[in-house]
Amino acid sequence: MDAQETFAEWKKANNLPDYLQEQLETLGQDPKWVDDAFGQDINFGTAGMRGKLEPGTNRINLFTVSRVTEGLARLIDENGEAAKKRGVAISFDSRYHSREFAEQAARILATHGIHVYLFDDLRPTPELSFAVRYLHTFAGINITASHNAKQYNGYKAYGEDGAQMAPENADRLFSYAQKVTDIFHIKADSVLKLRANGTLQLIGEDVDEAYLNELKAVNIDQDLIKQNADKLKIIYTPLHGTGKMLYDRAFRQGGFDNVIPVPSQSIVDPEFPTTIKPNPEYRDVFKPGFKLADEVNANVIIATDPDADRMGAAVRKEDGTFQVLTGNQIATLMAYYLLVHLKESGKLANDYEIVTSVVSSALPFKIAKDFGIKTKHVLTGFKYIGEEVDRMKKVNDGKFLMGFEESYGYLFKPFARDKDAMQGALMFAEVATYYASRGMTVFDGLQEIWQKYGVAYEITRAIEMPGIGGQKKMAALMSKLRDEHLTEINGAKVLKIQDFLKKETITNGKTTPLEDFPESNVLKYFLDDETWVALRPSGTEPVIKAYVGVNKKDIQTAEQAAKDYQAALANLLK
Repeated sequence: MDAQETFAEWKKANNLPDYLQEQLETLGQDPKWVDDAFGQDINFGTAGMRGKLEPGTNRINLFTVSRVTEGLARLIDENGEAAKKRGVAISFDSRYHSREFAEQAARILATHGIHVYLFDDLRPTPELSFAVRYLHTFAGINITASHNAKQYNGYKAYGEDGAQMAPENADRLFSYAQKVTDIFHIKADSVLKLRANGTLQLIGEDVDEAYLNELKAVNIDQDLIKQNADKLKIIYTPLHGTGKMLYDRAFRQGGFDNVIPVPSQSIVDPEFPTTIKPNPEYRDVFKPGFKLADEVNANVIIATDPDADRMGAAVRKEDGTFQVLTGNQIATLMAYYLLVHLKESGKLANDYEIVTSVVSSALPFKIAKDFGIKTKHVLTGFKYIGEEVDRMKKVNDGKFLMGFEESYGYLFKPFARDKDAMQGALMFAEVATYYASRGMTVFDGLQEIWQKYGVAYEITRAIEMPGIGGQKKMAALMSKLRDEHLTEINGAKVLKIQDFLKKETITNGKTTPLEDFPESNVLKYFLDDETWVALRPSGTEPVIKAYVGVNKKDIQTAEQAAKDYQAALANLLK
């Protein structure tokens, strides 16, 4: 069916909730909206699906959630009774309709006879990842749109390892979902019936305790914390989301008693009223924290996004103002601290390994090389970091020290297999304590690292390509770049191109295989001034992610160079 025919089917449906019915009548007056909302099915990949909370097959709503859940149910059915008995863990965040979607997913799965563990209230994404492993479930679902604006929601599917679902199963799930012919009448028994027969089980404090117990192992120097944690005050904001559920217990059991929450942002609110977009990479989200920090004389602010998988931070500078750190800078500080501690305690060994994505900062790897430990690049997505953890464990050729992505994701202890803002917050608090013990601020510490290893500065931008034609435009642009083999960017000569889709490296016109990576739609360019740039279409949003990393003698030069390269990439993608 085309967009108009699908739109007509939705208008005929007699079981749309009132809010969807009202949106359908209002938004449906715009032909462009109809084409976009009904012209295709919403994309479902290894990162799940994400979109606006509106009616339509290309949107997030009760019926698109029901369809993909029915696809998951059929995938589990094909794996037999043992898989159904192991079941699915389900969590949700603070967004509009998150609880409704989670309960609907639980009802559909349980109606298939699949055991469901449903969290009794909102929980952080990493706790869902942990719950899949702790309960040995076959899969997991998290209803969240992470750091997106209030108009969005999403659906993440997890495999039995606690990482986001592998491509093969994600493709099978989506294939089953597309075979659902009537998305308005997918069978879902009542919660009362499913609770009575034991197929649907609520979980909460039992898993919280187990997860918190694992978090105790994140911090590495309890003596340092015990002796110095009272030297600083930390402001914490959950940005109206799930971090509120566990942060107090996590910090206190870690030895950090001087953690003060931002009152206005500790209200669980799907409107995210204190910010337009609850993303800890933006300075805007820290404004209430800045005010509180000045009132109580704190010099560190930690923020977790609404589903608590991303962690950002702002630190006070010498002039009294706050610097919002990038995800790469936070990772650099934590990697350096870990390695210094290992060396000073006599525990440093060359089989430790740091793992990061191909679009993250090169500086932690430069530091790792100086300390003589191993490094590993993987594709974007924490599931690939998890795969490397599993590989190391299987062949016993390394010890996982940390994994990180430039997009504010960190992992230190792999009891979860997704980025974990609770782990990140605890480690960053320890880093701040370390510098406080030396009479320094965290920003002093970052400058100390720059003086020793040079200034690396990175900027990531999302170049939006919205609308139903956005995906086609992104595909066409990436195809064009592959055909052109750029020889210069912003006046700098291209020395090497890595094409992760074709799995090849091009150096001076010569092509060699790019091994040890699965296929991925990523292009990375290495330039003659030690700059690298990369382009990657998002799997969940209509954007091309543009990454720039520069190496310069000082921060001012580095910031300007990175901005100039980003402008050049934006012009390239017009």
